[in-house]
Formats: sequence, structure tokens, C-alpha cells
Amino acid sequence: MIKIPILQITLFERPLEKKRKLVEMVTEAVVNALDCPKDAVRIIINDMPKENYAIAGTLYIDR
Repeated sequence: MIKIPILQITLFERPLEKKRKLVEMVTEAVVNALDCPKDAVRIIINDMPKENYAIAGTLYIDR
């Protein structure tokens, strides 16, 4: 039975080409680390606008 790894990645909004490269490289790393088939890897990208993140009471966009 193949176990399906599901990863969630949260990052500030990025261009589509950057996300393509990210999922390609992360998938390869998961395949190598877990010795699972490439087709088993699932990735969820949570795009987060900078105004939805704060550090020490200040929105990131205002820093």
C-alpha cells in the first residue's frame, strides 16, 4: 500500500512560474526522502497576501 504524502506550503503571493518551480523541487525532495512515487505526492499552496500576516503587532506590509 502506498502512503500518500500531503504537504501544505504557506507563502506570500508569488508568480505562477515560481510556484511551478517550487512544487517541482519539493516533489523531488519528498520522493527522495520518503522513497515514494512521484504520482503519490500532493501539495497544497496557501497564497497569503502580506496584509494578512503580522509580527509583534504590526502588519508585515507596514514594516
